[in-house]
Amino acid sequence: MYDLIIIGGGPAGLTAALYAGRARLKTLILEKMALGGQIILTSVIENFPGFPGSIATDKLVSAMEKQVKDLGVQVKNDEATRIISDAGFKIYGQEAGYQAKAVIVASGATYKKLDIPGEEKFRARGVSYCATCDAPFFKGKKVAVVGGGDKAVEEALYLARHAKEVVLVHRRSELRASKILQEKLFQDKKIATVLNAVPLEIIGGKTVTALKIKDVNTAEIKEIKTDGVFVFIGIRANAAFLGDFLKLAEDGFILTDEEMRTSQEGVFAAGDCRKRPLNQVITACADGAVAAFGANRYLEAKQ
Repeated sequence: MYDLIIIGGGPAGLTAALYAGRARLKTLILEKMALGGQIILTSVIENFPGFPGSIATDKLVSAMEKQVKDLGVQVKNDEATRIISDAGFKIYGQEAGYQAKAVIVASGATYKKLDIPGEEKFRARGVSYCATCDAPFFKGKKVAVVGGGDKAVEEALYLARHAKEVVLVHRRSELRASKILQEKLFQDKKIATVLNAVPLEIIGGKTVTALKIKDVNTAEIKEIKTDGVFVFIGIRANAAFLGDFLKLAEDGFILTDEEMRTSQEGVFAAGDCRKRPLNQVITACADGAVAAFGANRYLEAKQ
């Protein structure tokens, strides 16, 4: 029986484990892949406080891992598949079952992909899913943005602060973003739009050099010369394993209050899997700290 089980070993889960370990809670992290979560898909992080310029992702994750293990936190490579209330909580994994008095769900989210040739090949070599993270790498360069919703337009506007030119590619004849965002987009002289077009392939050598697109009306195929492709067609929370155990928003993200409490007493959520306005390493860490604080208070009240 653990005091606390944390599902997910990204920045939110690792920070929660740090605070739980310092509170002397018997804690287990369940991580289905490698510690670090989505951030391991990029080589450096540029906007983490205290590190001017950038910090190598692997160094940051290694430091976090050492911190929590030095505090006695256990890490198990296993994927949570189900949670039930049973003398506290029972978590079913692919490898075994685990018992805990409290749970923090920090299972993260997954960026929706284009699923076209070149996307995986050039991930972190020109293909990105986070303008806030990677825009500075494209200072003075040309980038393409794929998507037409609020997120795509917001990120295109952000990229225009760094890039020389931004081309927004959308499959429909009109953008789905709010009108005020569209107005800002069309007023920005550094941004061009290509509508009624779908991406077919991301092309390059060592890095991205072009995006091949197809006109949905004429079937004409052409290439847009670009140094990077930013994909903003949505993200999905890694929360399917929860079933109806927790209350979710319509888009599948976990609903919490400001103390990271979910609809189930004793279960907290942190990081990209919960409903929130900004997904960044620093906000995930903040969520993790608050969730661990709440879990500790919950356990103390149960004594």
